[in-house]
Amino acid sequence: MDSTREDTDSGAAFDPKLIEPYIVKDPQALAINAAKALENLGKAASVWLKPRESGEIIDPVGEPVTELTRTMGKVAEYWMSDPKRTLEAQTHLLNAVFGVWSRSLARFAAPEVPVTDPLPKDKRFSDEDWERNPFFDFLRQTYVVLSQWAEKMVDEAQGLDEHTRHKAAFYVRQITAAMSPANFVATNPQLYRETVASNGANLVKGMQMLAEDIEAGGGDLKMRQTDNSKFAVGINMAVTPGKVIAQSDICEVIQYEATTETVLKRPLLICPPWINKFYILDLNPQKSFIKWCVDQGHTVFVISWVNPDERHADKGWEAYIREGVDFALDTVEKATGEKQVNAIGYCVGGTMLAAALALHAQENNQRIASATLFTTQVDFTYAGDLKVFVDEGQLTSLEARMQESGYLDGSKMASAFNMLRASELIWPYFVNNYLKGQDPMPFDLLFWNSDSTRMAAANHSYYLRNCYLNNTLSQGKMQLAGKTLSLKDVRIPIYNLATREDHIAPAKSVFVGSSLFGGPVDFVLAGSGHIAGVVNPPDKNKYQFWTNGAAVGSYEDWLAEAKETTGSWWPHWQTWIEALDDARVPARAPGGGALNAIADAPGAYVMARV
Repeated sequence: MDSTREDTDSGAAFDPKLIEPYIVKDPQALAINAAKALENLGKAASVWLKPRESGEIIDPVGEPVTELTRTMGKVAEYWMSDPKRTLEAQTHLLNAVFGVWSRSLARFAAPEVPVTDPLPKDKRFSDEDWERNPFFDFLRQTYVVLSQWAEKMVDEAQGLDEHTRHKAAFYVRQITAAMSPANFVATNPQLYRETVASNGANLVKGMQMLAEDIEAGGGDLKMRQTDNSKFAVGINMAVTPGKVIAQSDICEVIQYEATTETVLKRPLLICPPWINKFYILDLNPQKSFIKWCVDQGHTVFVISWVNPDERHADKGWEAYIREGVDFALDTVEKATGEKQVNAIGYCVGGTMLAAALALHAQENNQRIASATLFTTQVDFTYAGDLKVFVDEGQLTSLEARMQESGYLDGSKMASAFNMLRASELIWPYFVNNYLKGQDPMPFDLLFWNSDSTRMAAANHSYYLRNCYLNNTLSQGKMQLAGKTLSLKDVRIPIYNLATREDHIAPAKSVFVGSSLFGGPVDFVLAGSGHIAGVVNPPDKNKYQFWTNGAAVGSYEDWLAEAKETTGSWWPHWQTWIEALDDARVPARAPGGGALNAIADAPGAYVMARV
């Protein structure tokens, strides 16, 4: 143990000077600011209540609560149905709490003697007073052991079906993340000190921000994660030069201007997810995958999906394929004269692209010569925590709500994604914004993340039922355009990219799906997560990627034998593309003389905000 830790764990923890920052020096000022904070909290409550009292918002509050109660009730039933098991559960808890109590007493009895802390480190408790101050140290330890105990009760409960256990574990993580002492002023040493130092001015500002965020969300909390005033689409985001050269009811097709004298003969068509906007691949010139592709000599076309409303309620996957993917392929052929393209699909855009490829195979449509899939699942057996939200009961309820408006509000999907990593994507911002009263820092990725889109009812229902609920695409049972699709019919070369820390499309899930295609599949694993692992420009020299050929055997065995390469996977993909066909032609202008420009990139559809 180093000397710094010894000082931290020694009698220095009881130095009276350490208590001084926690002493209120101006009670009157604190009382006045507390009243102002409560006034702002009342404004936030009024903004929240107004659309509910008018009937503009109807919250099915009972549904998630009922689901949580039902699920956790099954766990409790196991432990309480047998007195022996009940005693076992109580013993686990008492032993854990007794350990905390023993360590705390040891510190009081002999403050000069270092006490070993056996609990795992957690960045939420990085402030030194979480260990140095006996009160906060006791809170921290108690919280950690109670969280571990709750997770243990779920893990060791027998007789639960897989889905119920998965939901229970997810709910426990949500509850424990919310109940962390780091989330409350009185139990967070840093928050407590800042509140005392500012006489509560931080809470006045924080409650004002809370009211503003609820108002910005139209009665729902739209938590700001970045300074949105610093970004504007088409001004400093999504600025790669190009033209919208075609438009359908559900998408615009953008062609980007060449920056090289010659370009690859085979054009590149990108099919992004409709759950988010396409400019994740064109955040800014330094991070833009689209610009990088243009600079490598690709003629790049991108589908920009419409932000749907009630008019698009009945647009399902067949419509998105015919009026989106196929429409874009027609556009590429008109603009370039080329009948074949290299295609890229990202996340759910890749899942739908895979379904389109299977449909094309049955129709003898050979316009897509190769496919690259970014963090794409085609088998949802190991789809991760998003499966928690999908079972027959929850899906039926969701479909009924979507039927009323014709779409799912984008904030609902964004909230689900944030819940996958609540301790990182929800509660730190709650503390920073509403308890510290601090404006978030500008971050382009989080601006894009907050620029959510709606989902057309038919499209979203088809996706959830056929992928997450019934997993039909992997089983060769998906029905589209009157045909039963099989991925074995897809025999074109595929570059299948997963990211190692992905919470949305887990790497193992992507790996398992690789074996379902009928042609050659190169599986590549990138470092980091769902976004950062994909948007990783080579000049940053960040992260790494692993290669080991086809996805054969288990994911764990493949990774154990894989070759690790430092930096971005982008050049590796470019080499793969050029190995398929490196023929080049003179650079092409947007539209190619056959199609007139409708608008400058990034177009109109991407500008619509929820």
